[in-house]
Amino acid sequence: MDYTKTLVEILKNDMMAVGFYDMVIKTPQAKVASVGQFVTILCGSKTLRRPISICEINAENETLRIVYQIRGEGTQWLSTVKKGERIDIIGPLGHGFSLKTSKNVVFVGGGIGTPPLLGAAQSCAEKADAILGFRNTGAMILTDDFKSACRNVMIATDDGSYGHHGFVTDLLKKRLEDSECDLVCACGPTPMLKAIASIAEGKGIKCQVSMEERMGCGIGACLACVCKLKGKENEIRHAQVCKYGPVIDSKEVIWNG
Repeated sequence: MDYTKTLVEILKNDMMAVGFYDMVIKTPQAKVASVGQFVTILCGSKTLRRPISICEINAENETLRIVYQIRGEGTQWLSTVKKGERIDIIGPLGHGFSLKTSKNVVFVGGGIGTPPLLGAAQSCAEKADAILGFRNTGAMILTDDFKSACRNVMIATDDGSYGHHGFVTDLLKKRLEDSECDLVCACGPTPMLKAIASIAEGKGIKCQVSMEERMGCGIGACLACVCKLKGKENEIRHAQVCKYGPVIDSKEVIWNG
């Protein structure tokens, strides 16, 4: 992990759907980045940086692709940055997905939780499957990218405007019944991650979840993103998601509620 601030050039920052932006930055840090990591971006005059997951890595071209959603003033500012301008980033940060020993992987993403899974799917030695969930057709992102990277792509929408009318967990249950799987990787809202972890663990399948805790510093100093994990002999330990994660073995997580 590199905590050095770097000014990077914007090669692309285009709207891909209403409220969603597709950014590509030029940085030598792409050579050391791994799937599932993130960067923190200084957004204008905002004091706190915005953590955004890495979507794709091109080490040869020294580029990182970042897909983000406007969720406040910081990301609103970020959406106005033009090609050729520079932004201040720190990263890559955190620990990503571990895929080396898995041959039948299923990636499950919800909404803006889908971007960090794309690079992971592309890095698999063998074709994986993807299950993606969105509110509606207008909120669908990266579906063509996943279709290029994966063997099968299943889509669920909350309103039934595309694909399965319901939750990604419905599709996951069916997928795990139909064919083999030795690893589930998921990113999205915490209730979704909790449900996916329960399904995978119930079938004895390994599960890695990318946690979406709010981060302050992104480097483990402020303790804003602490989550509860299981320690030795099941005692509770507190760990910063930005430093220990964001990708964590689901069996370690103590889910609230």
